[in-house]
Amino acid sequence: MTPDASLFLDAAVSEETAAFNTQLLAAIAALPDQWSVPPHVVRQKREEGIGPFPTHPLSPRAETIEIPGVDGMIALRVIRPQGPARGVYLHIHGGGWTLGAPHHDDPRLETMADKNGLVAVAVKYRLAPEHPYPAGPDDCEAAALWLVDNAPERFGTSRLTIGGESAGAHLSVATLLRLRDRHGITPFCGANLVAGCYDLSLTPSARRWGPDKLVLNTRDITKFVGCFLPDGTDPADPDISVIHADLGGLPPALFSVGTKDALLDDSLFMAARWQAAGNTAELAVFPGGCHVFQAFAITIARESRDRMDRFLQSVVAA
Repeated sequence: MTPDASLFLDAAVSEETAAFNTQLLAAIAALPDQWSVPPHVVRQKREEGIGPFPTHPLSPRAETIEIPGVDGMIALRVIRPQGPARGVYLHIHGGGWTLGAPHHDDPRLETMADKNGLVAVAVKYRLAPEHPYPAGPDDCEAAALWLVDNAPERFGTSRLTIGGESAGAHLSVATLLRLRDRHGITPFCGANLVAGCYDLSLTPSARRWGPDKLVLNTRDITKFVGCFLPDGTDPADPDISVIHADLGGLPPALFSVGTKDALLDDSLFMAARWQAAGNTAELAVFPGGCHVFQAFAITIARESRDRMDRFLQSVVAA
């Protein structure tokens, strides 16, 4: 699993990726400072197409169902495959526990559903700072438990996978740990973990990254953590910084990250700890990839998405 050291050299970054990163830095620099307004304003701006990520049309195939949670009903956005369902993919969106929404990922989830024969189920968890920890993890835990009980009847399969990007990858691991520790079950057969934040006290790459905003910089990570965690919360709590947890008995996982991501160390460290705990771990490192580069129309994004699809197909078929 040890990545080739040459992947981290500037010479490994393609001209296309380097040019894209330069353009992205300039485009984000031209946007208003997202921390100059409350998070709910940033969310609205993103719905209007103002932000670092491209906007997409909503899937006409998506349906919303509501399930009971700890503090009320939780919405699940469901996209079924056009062919037979071989499994379910519980998707947890990113956004620093503060931004984002399930419908932002409709095109990718449609493709994942059809290519892999998976019912894509995206959970609309409560966002910070209006709903700080443990609200978001509680909602993701409830969604996972609902799938365990209802997927065979609702979707015709009990093969469950889970995954997400950035904060969504973190919440995916937290959900796996909660199901194991609180409910004594390990029902998921694979975890697709993209550029996760697994240490909320900040790994060296996050702490040392600085101000360059390739989607995410050190200030952003610190601000997002501040929104998510109530004052006085210990970030080393393994329910929060999942890299500190006992990781034994978890499913095979694919960790995907770019070398120009402030959260690079999180994936490198977590993949190693995953494997050291006796689990199967795959690590996919992409030269020059910015934070969650898979959302953009560049070659390494397509390569990374293809790698994820192969991983999901393999764990569902295993």
